[in-house]
Amino acid sequence: MTTRDHAMRMLGARLRQAGLPAPDLDARILVQAACGASDIEMIREPGTMLTKAEEERLAEWERRRLAREPVSRILGSREFWGLTFAVTPATLDPRPDSETLVETALDLLRDVQSPRILDLGTGTGCLLLALLHERPDATGLGVDLSEGALAVAASNASALGLSARASFVESEWAANVEGRFDLVISNPPYIVHADIAGLDEEVRLHDPMLALDGGADGLDAYRAIARLLPDHLTQTGHAVIELGAGQAQEVARLFESAGFRVPRVVPDLGGIPRALVAAWPRG
Repeated sequence: MTTRDHAMRMLGARLRQAGLPAPDLDARILVQAACGASDIEMIREPGTMLTKAEEERLAEWERRRLAREPVSRILGSREFWGLTFAVTPATLDPRPDSETLVETALDLLRDVQSPRILDLGTGTGCLLLALLHERPDATGLGVDLSEGALAVAASNASALGLSARASFVESEWAANVEGRFDLVISNPPYIVHADIAGLDEEVRLHDPMLALDGGADGLDAYRAIARLLPDHLTQTGHAVIELGAGQAQEVARLFESAGFRVPRVVPDLGGIPRALVAAWPRG
């Protein structure tokens, strides 16, 4: 038998010894989840003893974490934009860097009343649902080629009370989409195919390949999006597209070649160009 505090310290030490990047944070999250304790309970009651069932649960989660399974995969959820999203093997694990897209989109939508939003490659639905959460007057459509991902996105919409304003459709990009939208947002697959084998195990073994593989040069999805935008973006609308590191110039050229201007590229908190904004040329 051990206390919550001791369990956190010992688990953190073992994760650190294994070379994991955020051992103390991982240990706190896993111990708290194993105990089913709130943040306040973890602070006020560090000496509470773990039950046998909690110890067994924590031991199993430790084994999985040491095997490089992400904490979000172990627990089946990830916090994004202050909201909790279920994640499964069918979905990409939402990353904090992608919150840059949400910030950028909200700024662009500031003066747009009742905006319509199209989320291409919706995955968990985190981008679309974060925007709908912030804009109660907005409606949105999430598109994905994966039936499993769409089921997760719909479940997340329901859990967040957003089902009335969010709909989802299975489609290869916008093949099954009709109409125009004030905002098109996407975190597309952008990893160069040959680079996938060298990705961290946490990504390579647990994120779906459909959400990672950007083709021979990593730009296949950007080409597809640039082709479809003319049919789905309103004349005053904007597209906000996530970029991989080092892709900003090439992707900007793709959208400019398709007839759009790229008024800005927004860096994430690490200073990496992350969110490309595309819009129609000014008339």
